Amino acid sequence: MQDDRATTGAPRSVAYLGPRGTFTEQAVLSQPDLAAAELIPLPSMAEVLFAVHEGRADLGVVPIENAIEGTVNATIDTLAFDVDLAIQRELVEPVSLHLLVRPGVTLDGITRVCSIPVATAQCRDWLREHLPGVTTLAANSTAEAAEACASSDDTGLAAIANRRAAEVYGLDVLAEEIESHAENRTRFVVVARDGIPPPTGHDKTSIVVFQQADRPGSLLSILQEFAARSINLTLLLSRPTKTSLGDYCFLLELDGHVADEVVADCLRSLKSTQADVKFLGSYPAAGAAAPARRDEVTTAQRAADDWVRNLRDQIR
Repeated sequence: MQDDRATTGAPRSVAYLGPRGTFTEQAVLSQPDLAAAELIPLPSMAEVLFAVHEGRADLGVVPIENAIEGTVNATIDTLAFDVDLAIQRELVEPVSLHLLVRPGVTLDGITRVCSIPVATAQCRDWLREHLPGVTTLAANSTAEAAEACASSDDTGLAAIANRRAAEVYGLDVLAEEIESHAENRTRFVVVARDGIPPPTGHDKTSIVVFQQADRPGSLLSILQEFAARSINLTLLLSRPTKTSLGDYCFLLELDGHVADEVVADCLRSLKSTQADVKFLGSYPAAGAAAPARRDEVTTAQRAADDWVRNLRDQIR
């Protein structure tokens, strides 16, 4: 697990999608500085983001993308339209889902399965094979599903959640790793009210671009700004602006930091030619290879600095 620290000091409080036992809590606990803060579990992703926006928490942690189910629209829409926050870092956690039951319950005794819809969808193959026709119920989080399973009078209610939720709520793991894709991952973002971490050499920048007008070639004109500067886009997503039917904006994630002149020049051009650009943050990229990549960039930058310094020393 990576430890991509924010640069603004240890937070006093961290809001996250609760209750205890969620994958979001698991991601929070993977970061020593976040785990050491006061942890505030909240019932929805929007609540987490508003808690930071309104100053009730220093930082917030919410899921933004899953490798199987795609982007988390509730997070993206709240960031784009409802709050003004800055992404400080991203975290990537493996997703391993288990079928949890009250102690002593067997597979034959299960009549309903509860979980967050994304998790249920990720386990549809296992459910179809082992629990055909079972009723599925929606929860706000996998941990909420586990909590409901533990407190329900109905012993036929099972939950799909992680192993930590089983420990927190005293449930048995009846079936392990029932997800359809073993390499599944969820990406989380850590947000603050303001502040941009300094560049590390291996960063991402997230923005929302609102079109000047909905006309043929309008998306192409946006993408050409990145292509002309050889900036790699890692995510492109269209979302309705909630103003009128057919009116869309675009969430874009790109390699690089606003401190990089080529990125700054691209954002400058977009801001001057489009209806608006909302900056969501420049932050360290996550992943197992991220620290090594940053070390490579730092080494290369130092070598380049030495080379330029040597050239300037030759000026007469």
